Amino acid sequence: MPARNIPLLLTFLLFLSACAASAGVYHKVLPGQTLYSISRSYAVDENYLARINGINDPTRLKAGQQLYIPGADRQKRVPVTVSSPVAPSRPETPQGLTANSPQPSAKPAPSTTRTATPPAPAVQSPPPQAPATAQQGRFDWPLRGKVLRRFGSKIDGSLCKGLEISARPGEAVASAAAGKVIYSGDGIKGYGNLIIVRHDDSYFTVYGFNQKNLVSSGAFVSKGQQIARAGTPPKGGTPRLYFEIRSGKQPVDPIFYLP
Repeated sequence: MPARNIPLLLTFLLFLSACAASAGVYHKVLPGQTLYSISRSYAVDENYLARINGINDPTRLKAGQQLYIPGADRQKRVPVTVSSPVAPSRPETPQGLTANSPQPSAKPAPSTTRTATPPAPAVQSPPPQAPATAQQGRFDWPLRGKVLRRFGSKIDGSLCKGLEISARPGEAVASAAAGKVIYSGDGIKGYGNLIIVRHDDSYFTVYGFNQKNLVSSGAFVSKGQQIARAGTPPKGGTPRLYFEIRSGKQPVDPIFYLP
């Protein structure tokens, strides 16, 4: 492997290993929440939070946007900023009315009978937003099967940063796009036999839980080329493939990039 690729690979593997070991959650932005209030609630630096979520202008945060909060093990309540109503100004004294002038008669007090307030309509959660880099069909499915776990799902404190796709034992796993294999091995805890392929425009695809890797580091692979055979997770379970797409170091929802 060329020396210039070693720092990139080490950085990527350290980041991937940290993701497997550390917790993290996705926080859905609600109306009135700001990046500052979210960062304070989760005790994360505001600038760091903006950087890892690709936010250039923190003031343009949108309701429904999903923010990844590194290091958090659960979602937290974030205060919502509500604009205070402006107090009505006192009415000016009508021209010609003095202290000795007769005051206008008081209006009768309104009835104290309370009317039932209709319940507010339920607010539906907006659908997940596609990332700005999303390109439907840029990558192919590495194999066809039922999606067992989706991006962002959480089970027993483990956040899924890709997809887990059901497979037959030993089923062929194909490269989702042409690229260069920068890692092929089993040295990252939690992923079993793992392959990482680098593609154009700083994209990476990750293939884990393999029964056997069929390509070595440094190999160039074509789109659809068989690179592994599907296996089972190190902790056991049904046969499946763990599949990630990353834009740089940031994991993205593969659904927005697959046909």
